[in-house]
Amino acid sequence: MTMTTAARQEPLTPVPAAADRPGPRSTAGLPAVDNPGALPPKDARALTGIFFARLDELEEGTWEYQYVRNTLIEMNQSLVQFAARPFRHRGGDDAEDVFQVGMVGLIKAVDRFDPSREVMFPTFALPYIRGEIKRHLRDATWAVHVPRRMQELRVELAKAKEDLENDLGAAPSVSQLARRMGLEESEVVQATTAANGYSTASLDAVFDGGTTGGSRSGHRSPAETLGALDPAVELFENCHSLAPALRELTERELCLLRLRFGEERTQQQIGDELGCSQMHVSRQLSRIYLKLRTSLLADPA
Repeated sequence: MTMTTAARQEPLTPVPAAADRPGPRSTAGLPAVDNPGALPPKDARALTGIFFARLDELEEGTWEYQYVRNTLIEMNQSLVQFAARPFRHRGGDDAEDVFQVGMVGLIKAVDRFDPSREVMFPTFALPYIRGEIKRHLRDATWAVHVPRRMQELRVELAKAKEDLENDLGAAPSVSQLARRMGLEESEVVQATTAANGYSTASLDAVFDGGTTGGSRSGHRSPAETLGALDPAVELFENCHSLAPALRELTERELCLLRLRFGEERTQQQIGDELGCSQMHVSRQLSRIYLKLRTSLLADPA
């Protein structure tokens, strides 16, 4: 199985000393799960809550912690399969890449999930998984390497062309596009050239999904399969609502949040940098979460 670059870059947890290793059947005081990836979704959801509660009690870097963390990842692989389903038409190695990239999102979700937030893990994890998949597909649809700014301009350029064609009744010139977009003519030319490196069949091409009862209902574009509600919208609304509460945090509290979520440090890494224990960092973060949650749920004055 070939891992993508994104998956290979995931940091490895340091292996603890041999004296700290449990026996071969040690399960950190939890039920033994011989094949976590084969669990039915209902059983996986039930065990996920139990395993996260235990994970919160363990010290990072121990073998017990690794066992619980790895089991959580394996038993929730069905979330990656669910999130990757709309992209299954890609087939072959691309489908495998989509799954591997989705696993990166799942790992991030496991490492960042806080059971005290009273949010179901699937609700929390799916935006991470879908976000990783969409970023991968966005970058993979370019046949050649194109700077991010040029990728963004391609979308703006397409919209400006469509608007001007409707207004003018003819294809717009470079100078007209430049005026509409507020750019130099040279930038419009560069964006047009960059657009040639984009595969427009990635979302809009019609593919044969099979026929049902002799009809052609199976002929659809990928875009037509992506109309479901996006859980990331709720995540965005929560982040927006937290802005006033974040302004009330101290510099140290903001620093802890930046290290934990902005730089994706582990609690142990944060403790090493700040000169305190991992448990002290965990307690401080829990207090910050409680403060933010209280502010988020408080009735407006």
